[in-house]
Amino acid sequence: AETLGVENRGPLYEQIGALRDIVQNHMFQVLALTTMDGPNSFDAEALRNEKAKVLSSITPIDPRHVVRGQYAAGEVDGQAVPGYREEPGVAADSQTETFVALRLELESWRFSGVPFFLRTGKRLPMRDTRIVIVFRDVPLHLFRHVGVRHLDSDRLVVRIQPDEGITLRFVAKRPGSDVDPEPVDMDFSYDTSFRVSPPEAYETLLHDAFIGDHTLFIREDEVEAGWLAVARVLTNPPPVHLYGAGSWGPAEADAIPRPWHWHNPDPEPQQPA
Repeated sequence: AETLGVENRGPLYEQIGALRDIVQNHMFQVLALTTMDGPNSFDAEALRNEKAKVLSSITPIDPRHVVRGQYAAGEVDGQAVPGYREEPGVAADSQTETFVALRLELESWRFSGVPFFLRTGKRLPMRDTRIVIVFRDVPLHLFRHVGVRHLDSDRLVVRIQPDEGITLRFVAKRPGSDVDPEPVDMDFSYDTSFRVSPPEAYETLLHDAFIGDHTLFIREDEVEAGWLAVARVLTNPPPVHLYGAGSWGPAEADAIPRPWHWHNPDPEPQQPA
């Protein structure tokens, strides 16, 4: 999620869009790192071999499982911002997407039948990159006889930026004689634990380039697999839906993860006056 718009890159972004800009490279890399089998070493090729296996297992994405959006005028961080079509160098009837939500599956032994939901957009309420792993429901709800018909699934949240860390959310019983379940968090943050933030992404890449470490760089077969996965969407794109700047995207995107739902980040705490 980004709060920024196209930032005077309208003519360039008109030729790209969010699917090409973010999904088939950045988001697919996060997907691969999340789902790959462990490599047999930290050697760059061993890691890239496992990522390539994941990316080549993506079932070609059906355009019916994709929602494209484009931000209209709205308010972000308390400031009024123009719509995408009002940005310099953007066509007044542009159909370029600044938001994408999609569902995909991997044809693999480990993840057969497991849905993956990807979402990215500009002019959203906050800057945030995270992975949310939702655990399966238990097969038998033992508390059903005391009025508890549903328990929220446990989930593991890996925060990539800006607040790097990991949160495990699970359901606990509130103290007392009544069965009153409530979700609670176990949280780890690099900033609070080590009093230091990890280096910026491009700092790491530049350092690795200097020392000749290819681990974080994409290999040719990974690039080809990413483009093959989105080819059907690029050749037959679904319509663009407008969403107000400062929202979480078009309402149509809410249907993508059903019967589940998106896990929007909690709003950033307000600083005291």
